[in-house]
Amino acid sequence: MHGSDYAVISRRVKQAGLLDRRRGYYWAKIPLTLAGYVAGWVLFVVIGDSWYQAITAVVLGVVFTQVAFLGHDAGHRQVFASRRGNDLLGLVVGDLLLGLSFGWWVDKHTRHHVHPNEEDADPDIGDGVLAFTQRQVLARTSSFGRSFARKQAWLFFPLLTLEALNLHAASVRTLLTGYRHRFRAAEVTLLAVHFIGYGVLVLAVLSPARALMFVAIQQGVFGLYMGCSFAPNHKGMPTLAPDNELDYLRRQVLTSRNVRGSRVVDLVLGGLNYQIEHHLFPSMPRPNLRHAQPLVRAYCAELNLPYAETSLAASYVTVLRHLHGVGAPLRGDRA
Repeated sequence: MHGSDYAVISRRVKQAGLLDRRRGYYWAKIPLTLAGYVAGWVLFVVIGDSWYQAITAVVLGVVFTQVAFLGHDAGHRQVFASRRGNDLLGLVVGDLLLGLSFGWWVDKHTRHHVHPNEEDADPDIGDGVLAFTQRQVLARTSSFGRSFARKQAWLFFPLLTLEALNLHAASVRTLLTGYRHRFRAAEVTLLAVHFIGYGVLVLAVLSPARALMFVAIQQGVFGLYMGCSFAPNHKGMPTLAPDNELDYLRRQVLTSRNVRGSRVVDLVLGGLNYQIEHHLFPSMPRPNLRHAQPLVRAYCAELNLPYAETSLAASYVTVLRHLHGVGAPLRGDRA
């Protein structure tokens, strides 16, 4: 029976027209977002060599994240009917405007969607600076790694300020180490244009000290905002074993968490607050997720399937508690 459960909700969503393209929305959203990007840099040039550029840095950190949400939508083929149109948008906003490899990110993010919160398969919970499972914690042998894991909940938000730099580095490293993708040549060129253009513009307007301040704040806000947008979605939700036999519907619903709120939350989180609906229907245009939620929530109730939804603040508390709990074995089981 489980194999047909997804077909039921898929049919209901399709009949409601929620998988149809939203051309009007994106024809307004894309120009407005890109206008904000351009306006941010114009403001930067107008202010000139001043410590007030700290304000511009914050503004551009926020704008960069809103542009990144467009790249996310393009990566899921939400914007245009054609693959070529979505890829072109992704390359422009990802590689050229943000300095992030669109092809690399799509590959990584697709693996996450196929194996959400699955150990050894979901790259978003792979063993790295942070440990997301107790198995990862217990596998650490260095004193630094074990000490870090004990305190990782306290270090979570400070670490997010480095996330943009981490993504930049991963993008460049991947493209320079044998990565094969049909966009590789274009991505190398666009990334080079971005980094050279970003560096030249910043140094042409600001003194070295103010340039360092600007980059640190702008990239820090960019990383923090992105991390805070993606973190509530799965962290602290059940982790699946590699040999789990859950069907598609249950695998996506049980590992995802929605964030409740108004249309302001929709804007701030780029639609990622409807994570359950997004994971069930990745190609659903962002503005349709809000309308799909009542259908999905009601269907989960029919199946007695837990549907996780909480406030934004509560989602962060859950994430921090999870990270703290994972490190408990290294603190003598003090959770």
